[in-house]
Amino acid sequence: MKQIIQSFKTGQTILEEVPAPQVARGTVLIQTTRSLVSLGTERMLVEFGKSNLISKARQQPDKVKQVLDKIKTEGLMPTLEAVFNKLGEPLPLGYCNVGKVIAVGEGVSEFKVGDRVASNGQHAEFVSIPKNLVAHIPDNVTDEQAAFTVIGSIGLQGIRLLNPTLGETVVVTGLGLIGLLTAQLLVANGCKVIGVDIDESKLALAKQWGIIPFNPKNGDVVKFVEENTNGVGADGVIITASAKTDEIISQAARMSRKRGRIILVGVIGLNLSRAEFYEKELSFQVSCSYGPGRYDEDYENRGNDYPLPFVRWTEKRNFEAILQSISSGKLHVNEMITEVIPLDDYLQIYGEIGSSKSIASILKYKETNVVPQNTIQLKETNYSGQKGIIGVIGSGNFTKMTMLPALKGSGANYKYIASKGGVSGTAMAQKHGFSHSTTNVDDVLKDSEVDLVLITTRHNLHANMTVKCLGAGKHVFVEKPLALNHQELANVIEAQQQSGKTVMVGFNRRFSPHAEKMKSLLGNSQMNVIATMNAGNIPANVWVHDMLVGGGRIIGEACHFIDLITYLTGSKVKAVCMNAMGVNPEENTDNATILLKYENGSTGVINYFSNGSKAYSKERVEVYSQERTLIMDNFRKTEGFGFKGFSKLKTKLDKGHKNQFHKLIAQTKNGGSALIPFDEIVNTTKASFAAIESLKTNQWIEL
Repeated sequence: MKQIIQSFKTGQTILEEVPAPQVARGTVLIQTTRSLVSLGTERMLVEFGKSNLISKARQQPDKVKQVLDKIKTEGLMPTLEAVFNKLGEPLPLGYCNVGKVIAVGEGVSEFKVGDRVASNGQHAEFVSIPKNLVAHIPDNVTDEQAAFTVIGSIGLQGIRLLNPTLGETVVVTGLGLIGLLTAQLLVANGCKVIGVDIDESKLALAKQWGIIPFNPKNGDVVKFVEENTNGVGADGVIITASAKTDEIISQAARMSRKRGRIILVGVIGLNLSRAEFYEKELSFQVSCSYGPGRYDEDYENRGNDYPLPFVRWTEKRNFEAILQSISSGKLHVNEMITEVIPLDDYLQIYGEIGSSKSIASILKYKETNVVPQNTIQLKETNYSGQKGIIGVIGSGNFTKMTMLPALKGSGANYKYIASKGGVSGTAMAQKHGFSHSTTNVDDVLKDSEVDLVLITTRHNLHANMTVKCLGAGKHVFVEKPLALNHQELANVIEAQQQSGKTVMVGFNRRFSPHAEKMKSLLGNSQMNVIATMNAGNIPANVWVHDMLVGGGRIIGEACHFIDLITYLTGSKVKAVCMNAMGVNPEENTDNATILLKYENGSTGVINYFSNGSKAYSKERVEVYSQERTLIMDNFRKTEGFGFKGFSKLKTKLDKGHKNQFHKLIAQTKNGGSALIPFDEIVNTTKASFAAIESLKTNQWIEL
């Protein structure tokens, strides 16, 4: 299918051929008929993409600080590689989509095939959208009119936060698409509305709908508002403008009455004057997108609606309210449509987006019945008789930033990348020379040429995907963790035994030159190992903390160090005890100390902390054995004390990823024993489960 994407690196806007998404549980698959270009938002993204690196940095000072911190801990070159990889990500454009339902996922009863719907889907021929972000279109509303649904709900949410009453005077600053829709909705609500913009054509349009127009080029907007309110000032101001200046917020404060309300929907400078707000006791609030539910994983992606008696207006119910307003004739949108352009001619819109005077530009799609293609071929290949032919499942940060760069020069034959939406996978496939991009994992598994599948999805999919790959007769590499619970682990063990294929987990630290050097110096003697991970804070709402999705950071990340200590000691864990910071720590804690007893008498301590400074090294390992000591600092420097012939090893940051993947491809091609014995992988996984059980029961857990 065709989809419009944009590069943050070059600013180029492209109509790309990508695989169509598949319908998933809780979603509907939509064939697009129309999509609205949000000129304000998309202009901002395109112009940001076209700006140079210095300009990008000036616009994101918070990101610059993150880069500087990363340079301190990981070095210049790894940081620059990460920055350029991030800038190379393709960005799918668009969020105002209209089309017809062609498939319904499990758990969806509100929609059926053939329904006309509006959603926040992108500019793509097919989109798969969670049910709480989709709304039915009334019969008397055309597809062009319905394309205003999502952008209209942005203005509507600003109005709901303002909570205007009949007869109040409200100023709308910025009469772009959102501003004109917002102003109309306020008029329908019984408000006296003043619209402010410098574009006379938009002001003339607003005047038709009963909005009092004002062009700040022709006078003082604050005085104009005072004159139109008998010196009282505006009851409310909704800012829908996009500008870098602080003058807009200052004007909003000065034109407001005492105890007035200001709502920001757009993007402006926000250096507020305390005096302007203090003297009038003004209220200021930033509106979040389409309404309640936005960015809530439970609402948007899991389909858990908020109960209507307690949350009357969610983002979906806002969608429905906009459609009802269009249907009843209260909201006029036809007059705002400047152009309707076929998708193939998209550059008529995006080529001049920086100087466009259009109010609403709509993309029109072919409406013939087309079967969506889930796999596309990017180049011709012939892998006949070869081994090491890989399929990658997952196209997130680990795949892009770590795995694919590490695989370079390994001798792997790149065949498939499978991704959920198709865009990121296709971009990676093009960059690294894969022959196919797909959204259908089954196409990878059915291909007899593929002998190794690498799984880098979210953690809750790891075990089931591993079982599925083993059942298809594939060798498997799965990024840690292997499983999130004992039942998942048991399923993997059974599938591995039945298939006889190798299962490799991404415990890369043992493949670092620092870990290998430490192992060669230590031998198999008893030892005490202390590993500290200065992991850094991850916000509580991120999926990795969800025990059902990410498993928490102990199961999901601390397992790295359980494996590393197992490698260094040459033994298996036999008992685990974990203590965590806090009076009543939760099982998804990320501030904990894990104690490990090994079968050969060695001991391990893992300090996994998220509350340390980013300026300090992320990872540190200390080993004490036979009056000798090794100190490894962040996989860049290892120092030895008491060793004959060894005092120090220094390298660039090397956590072992490249060595791991190169050995994995060689083993896949040439055979031989597993790089990590499967019983060690199982032992490490069980030890991570035992750590959580120990925290819950406040005792040592025997494996």
